[in-house]
Amino acid sequence: MKIKDKLAKLIDVKSIMTLVLTGVFAYLAMTERISAEQFLVIYSTCTAFYFGTKINDKSNDKKE
Repeated sequence: MKIKDKLAKLIDVKSIMTLVLTGVFAYLAMTERISAEQFLVIYSTCTAFYFGTKINDKSNDKKE
């Protein structure tokens, strides 16, 4: 796989949203606007959803 293809996959909408959410919630946790427990719950949920949809997308691609 070429570097250009890898970069294109990295810059899809879900990846950008995951990075933005990570940055925002990390900032909120560091400034103590949310607790560490809240950060963990939110981040875990977002990460599980992201990877769950990635796995589902790969499964659907194999079926076709």
